[in-house]
Amino acid sequence: MTEATKYTISAHACEVIDQWLKKFPADQRQSAVLAALREVQHENDGYLTIDMMDAVAEYLGMPQIAVYEIGSFYSMLETKPVGRHSVSICTNISCMLCGSDTIVDHIEKKLGVKVGESTDDGKFHLKCEEECLAACCAAPMMMVDHIYYENLTPEKVDKILDQLD
Repeated sequence: MTEATKYTISAHACEVIDQWLKKFPADQRQSAVLAALREVQHENDGYLTIDMMDAVAEYLGMPQIAVYEIGSFYSMLETKPVGRHSVSICTNISCMLCGSDTIVDHIEKKLGVKVGESTDDGKFHLKCEEECLAACCAAPMMMVDHIYYENLTPEKVDKILDQLD
């Protein structure tokens, strides 16, 4: 750990990252960067800090800027605090034709936030309208905390969101 790195990757996160590292050639440690960032983000209430990205860069032997580029590019990674439960609604053509706009409107009204915002209590983050979540045959659909929910209706959405702590 360098003097500049203030975040220490947990033992559990190291185990997860090490499992990912086994999947790649030894000279391709950077291939595990997405998994590493997802894991440390999960342990930090759903978002990454510069110190966390620095620690991942050091652990994987990557330039810090390369990790920052990845941390700020992918939609599954957050670089600012967000709600505990991440909600994404597919709005691609199949879902749109099956009513995803109605689902987005319903969730915005139910949670009292717009897409890209978190609720005041920090419970929900209405992450985004996703381009495609690859569940076209069960449209409309959404992903909550990386779990797919399909064939949505406003009533089904309410049941799903109401059961979350």
